[in-house]
Amino acid sequence: MDEYMSAPRVWGLMCPGSREEVTRARRWTRDILSNHPCADDAELIVSELGSNALTHTASGSPYGTFQLTLSLSPRTVAISVTDEGGRPEEPRSTEADPYDTHGRGLSIVMALARRLDITGSQHGRTVTAQLVAAPEQAGATTC
Repeated sequence: MDEYMSAPRVWGLMCPGSREEVTRARRWTRDILSNHPCADDAELIVSELGSNALTHTASGSPYGTFQLTLSLSPRTVAISVTDEGGRPEEPRSTEADPYDTHGRGLSIVMALARRLDITGSQHGRTVTAQLVAAPEQAGATTC
């Protein structure tokens, strides 16, 4: 039966649209990835993408939600956050003023991730960030 098993493992978490859920999503991510070399970067990406979903889409409305999915293999972590949409424009990286308290989230994600994909429309988007640990980091604690 092992020949039908795949190496990647996938977890999903549905989060109600409140700020406390970003904290829960980070903790959930940390628990799942406890010994993975990309755990710290993944936790930060979950925080940024979850916060963006709540701030910029209908996911942050009183009855809104966002979906977090983690796909894990020995060297790779794919983090996907699906929001409820609400804006016609696609998420994009911006240049924030040094004194601004917002506007750096997607830039941080892009700096950490090997790849970033954005799919969907104003009716709901999925942002997926892929982290890949270097081969020599398979037993290390950083990505």
